[in-house]
Amino acid sequence: MAQPATDTILPIPQVDQPTGHPREHKAKLYILDYGAGNVRSLANSIKKLGYGFEWIEDDSDFDKAEKLIFPGVGAFSQAMESLRSSGRFDSLLEYIKSGKPYFGICIGMQVLFESSEETLPEPIKGLGVINHPIRKFSSRDDSLLKGKKTVPHMGWNNTWKAWSTTSSESDETPKVMLDGEDYYFVHSYAALIDPSTSISDSNSPIKDFAYTLSRYGSEIYVSSVKKDNVFATQFHPEKSGPAGLDLLRRWLEASPQSLSAPSSTSASTSSPKTWQPTNPNPSTQRKGGNGLTKRIVACLDVRSNDQGDLVVTKGDQYDVREKSSEDGDNKVRNLGKPVELSQRYYLEGADEIAFLNITSFRSSALLDQPMLDVVRNAAETVFVPLTIGGGIKDTVDPDGTPRSALEVAGAYFRSGADKVSIGSEAVIAVEQLLQRERDGVEPVLSGKTGIETISRGYGNQAVVVSIDPKRVYVDTTNPNWKEDFPKHHLNSLIVGDEATSRTASEERGKAWWYQCTISGGRDVRDIDVVQLAKGVERLGAGEILLNSVDRDGSGKGFDLDLVNLVKNAVSIPVVSSSGAGSPDDFIEVFQKTETEAALAAGIFHRKEVGIDQVKERLEKEGLPVRRCGLNTI
Repeated sequence: MAQPATDTILPIPQVDQPTGHPREHKAKLYILDYGAGNVRSLANSIKKLGYGFEWIEDDSDFDKAEKLIFPGVGAFSQAMESLRSSGRFDSLLEYIKSGKPYFGICIGMQVLFESSEETLPEPIKGLGVINHPIRKFSSRDDSLLKGKKTVPHMGWNNTWKAWSTTSSESDETPKVMLDGEDYYFVHSYAALIDPSTSISDSNSPIKDFAYTLSRYGSEIYVSSVKKDNVFATQFHPEKSGPAGLDLLRRWLEASPQSLSAPSSTSASTSSPKTWQPTNPNPSTQRKGGNGLTKRIVACLDVRSNDQGDLVVTKGDQYDVREKSSEDGDNKVRNLGKPVELSQRYYLEGADEIAFLNITSFRSSALLDQPMLDVVRNAAETVFVPLTIGGGIKDTVDPDGTPRSALEVAGAYFRSGADKVSIGSEAVIAVEQLLQRERDGVEPVLSGKTGIETISRGYGNQAVVVSIDPKRVYVDTTNPNWKEDFPKHHLNSLIVGDEATSRTASEERGKAWWYQCTISGGRDVRDIDVVQLAKGVERLGAGEILLNSVDRDGSGKGFDLDLVNLVKNAVSIPVVSSSGAGSPDDFIEVFQKTETEAALAAGIFHRKEVGIDQVKERLEKEGLPVRRCGLNTI
């Protein structure tokens, strides 16, 4: 497809997007791609459902379109700058005003609003279709344990109708969303509303558009809007599994005339309706907490085996080779093919899937990277979030072409990834940040690191930092060990007598701190896990994937002391990894820490534990998990 002609800060990689070939007997559907984020997954979803589409390539396409979808990921400012610099701002607004069906996704919903506080003190103007601001979630929340919640709001949340209707009006036509389903959200800003204010008695324009609401902690926000021809969701239906595909199917199969008819669900109709600022039918598991489910993430470590084939492997304390074999050749442990395994985990109910490229294929040019094909192929059949890690850094192709981390990340996003994971480069970046701080260099943030450039272009929710700490035990036989311990690492010190992990009984009388490693755990650095976690949050990371070199492949359960250290240090989501050996380990980490997600690899690959088995046990313990009664497409 032709890429949008823009002068934005984002380099748009020349990664071909799927073609749609619209069928003559169906309404002509167009997708507006402003060049940022993963639009491939939406295109794949539409094709999976049997519908065709075209890409908006010039202004005349807005006139040809009978339906239009505007998907978006990342920064509101980037989207608006792209629309204006490409000359499509006015064309999009005219299309919406024409009365033809519009479907906005995530940023495609937010641009409908008057403005966003993303770049305060000067708010950014949106299309102004809805005269209401987009504001940031607060990380302070007295309704939750420890009085805080993580931002971005990332994960699976449910929705409820903003307006209750009488039984005679309950047959909404066309009905685009099923009740009681969870959808995937990933955003830091939202159309927040005050639940104590009666919207129905006010002059707020939001009341005419609010279709569904959702809760994050004590904050209520509009999760979808619907009025006449305009429909938009804050969540990503293309990443929301069967429930999201069902929503897409309903909108796609509805006629343009029915989608453009006056809404029967907004406050502007004469029929009696009641504003519902709180969920009228919350599940037992969702009455408290922040509203999100506990995410179960399947991880696939991908590398080349000795024959050059891409395989999924699994390490034991990061060693991926078999300990012994009959011929004495310690081969790379082969647990399956990455695309096939990812599809299996999607069908089994994984909430997210992570591909970690543990060799980085350093000799490959960017657009010849084998992992790009892995992501592209996986995105055709997997409709939950995909994370890719390994090699997301400034690099140089074999022909001498320099590639920035931003460009590398962009290629993966355009190939179907939703998030990129940065490892060793994040450690180096934080070391430099801390050194600049010690030297009194201003500004402390250089703005040039991969974390900063990617989060600025695509939003911090698109940047995961993978941390690989290992325990360093202290000689506690020295009576002065506490006085001699390095002061700058005190925040990561654990005293065994106070440990909370299951192995605490083995650690009485011991003490240790968590030192960070690079290069797959092979090299250690003089930086601890708390310093690194705080540093990457300052740089703009939106999530932390917290591994443990010591627990990797051990089956001893997650390192709860490590998880609690990091959770207490940051205000961004944490995915706990390393050590899972049974469903009880997932229960333990969710009950004894505030982690948002738990990841496993080997036990899923070898079918020692099933994803559904884990979720069933979590449900029995009263923990919220994503369930969907619809058939998986």
